[in-house]
Amino acid sequence: MSTKEAVLTVRDLEIKFRVRNHYLNAIRRISLDLYQGETLAIVGESGSGKSVLIKSFTGMLESNGIISGGEILFEGEDLSKKTKNKEWEGIRGAKIATVFQDPMTSLNPVRTIGSQIAEVIIKHQKVSKKEAKAQAIDLMKRVGINDPEKRFGDYPHQYSGGMRQRIVIAIALACRPKILICDEPTTALDVTIQAQILQLIKDLQKEYGFTTIYITHDLGVVANVADRVVVMYSGQIIEYGEVEEIFYEPAHPYTWALLSSLPQLGKKGSELFSIDGTPPSLYNEIIGDAFAPRNQYAMRIDFEEEPPFFEISPTHFAKTWLRDPRAPKIEMPEPLQNLHEKLVSIYGSVQGGAN
Repeated sequence: MSTKEAVLTVRDLEIKFRVRNHYLNAIRRISLDLYQGETLAIVGESGSGKSVLIKSFTGMLESNGIISGGEILFEGEDLSKKTKNKEWEGIRGAKIATVFQDPMTSLNPVRTIGSQIAEVIIKHQKVSKKEAKAQAIDLMKRVGINDPEKRFGDYPHQYSGGMRQRIVIAIALACRPKILICDEPTTALDVTIQAQILQLIKDLQKEYGFTTIYITHDLGVVANVADRVVVMYSGQIIEYGEVEEIFYEPAHPYTWALLSSLPQLGKKGSELFSIDGTPPSLYNEIIGDAFAPRNQYAMRIDFEEEPPFFEISPTHFAKTWLRDPRAPKIEMPEPLQNLHEKLVSIYGSVQGGAN
């Protein structure tokens, strides 16, 4: 539903994991378009399938995971058909790069910072060691490392957490990827450093023109960086739209619950909102709407038939029977009333990352 160019397209994707002779249905018929130059945020509870989905874009599923249906189209190829590490060499890191939550798991503690950046440049760009070092120092400078010529020979333990995360970003950008995946990239950092890292990624995106995917549970991060938001629940996308639409006009009861869980929306002296119940087991076939047992607004049909996507606007869709014209009209929960004014007071504004 967009005039923008799709850089990656997912259609009817299914991913299963074999666990003790049973199959867990981690991703259930997901379709998604990722547009050139945008920042897409994927949100949802732990176990909703966020990380599994993006791991399939780089062939990093665990050994017991299989893509059992659908396709992932990128540059004329179906990535879902790649099964061997060698087949991913020209994609993983080179064209689709990932920044992980903990930089120490991404850096080799016994090798210098500079050598780790230069190694990636040499591998993917086939340049000399001298040219790779020059490019590595330039990248270090671009990600905000002071005196990079001197710090080129330092080891990871000599850098702070925020500086290590900057180096991980530099390594991810060393191959000038088309897509940068950020999997909870600021969770381990304090608020001030978090803001610096988010601004750095935003600035580098404008400079290099890559597309960014954020995997996060932090709606504050989403409000500040995303152009579009995908909400996931039990292995499915249940709502997606532009960031303003998801924050100001959420349509799915699960999205209402996520937003209601914001601590900043709580009232002094009152208990913080929490979502009752637990997600369904993905070992079993799910009948109807997966969120129905936890949904106070559920109707009989929610337990009997899976809802389709209903169009809220040309860019906003929600997978809930409440949007069927025959459904009763339900107002959003009280904490979400006048949400625009509340969020402006919390975050200043809700705006897209590339705007």
